[in-house]
Amino acid sequence: MKRFFKLLFFLICAYLAYIVITLAILPPVSDLANVKYSATIQVKDWKGKYRPFVVGPKNRHWTPSSQIPPEMKWAAILAEDGNFYKHGGFDVKAIKQAIKYDLEKKSFARGASTITQQTAKNLFLSREKSVTRKIKELYLAWRMERELTKGRIIELYLNVVELGPMVYGVGHGSRYYFGKDVSRLTARESAFLAAMLPGPRVAYNPYKNLRRVLKRSDMILKLMRQRRVLDADEYRAALAEQPNIAGMQRKVDLEISQPPIFDSSSTETEPVEPDAPEIESEGYDTEESLTPHLQHEPADSHQITDREDEKNDFSDPGLD
Repeated sequence: MKRFFKLLFFLICAYLAYIVITLAILPPVSDLANVKYSATIQVKDWKGKYRPFVVGPKNRHWTPSSQIPPEMKWAAILAEDGNFYKHGGFDVKAIKQAIKYDLEKKSFARGASTITQQTAKNLFLSREKSVTRKIKELYLAWRMERELTKGRIIELYLNVVELGPMVYGVGHGSRYYFGKDVSRLTARESAFLAAMLPGPRVAYNPYKNLRRVLKRSDMILKLMRQRRVLDADEYRAALAEQPNIAGMQRKVDLEISQPPIFDSSSTETEPVEPDAPEIESEGYDTEESLTPHLQHEPADSHQITDREDEKNDFSDPGLD
């Protein structure tokens, strides 16, 4: 028995040493604070092939925070991470619930990843579902919250989320689905894109599960109304609007058979790292994760305020 405990102690110490070394060699996140920064990572297309993807202004679909409507930002925040402006990178309560759920299911079924964690994973890590990767994700999210503003994290997040077959970012998604610039998105269209975030390939693929996507977008619009992002008239108009995605299945089939090459507006790109991560949308993965609880940023930020007397107090949660 003593030998067993000695071996167990040795293995635990070895794993902790491995974790410390792994965290120490993770890439810096400070470069992401520069809005002109661009880098190349790897994404996996719907055929399972890895392709280069440019993160930053060198990507022709990159959309600066100032051009993303507040409704799009709030739709994503309320759908994926209602406590975004409250936590410091990870949501302890959500993690506890996820651990309980995963133990019951005996699998990594729920990750409880915040927007910051998803951004860290999409930029730096792989899809591997393991305790080690989760620790890396939490550590990177913690660092990002200390070196980047919330507005910058949202900008990065909305520019790398997957929204279709080789469609990454709301700028590309807006043109792909609605044929318009992201700055012209309506509240319904914003909620529609946000509704797809947990799983655009299967669970919330609008071509396979349109009703499910619309139902989730209705829930997001309801939260936007509850938080007074939308007034009563805007909320009713958004519910009555039906997103026009007619004929899109043909386009999806075409792009799956002939995936586009992900180039940028500039021929100058940075080299692809051998272990570059692939982008994944995860979120809380369930409709039940949609929550009206939202903590606002401090008064000196560009975040939404909570005054009922004036709708314009809901400012753009953009770059700080």
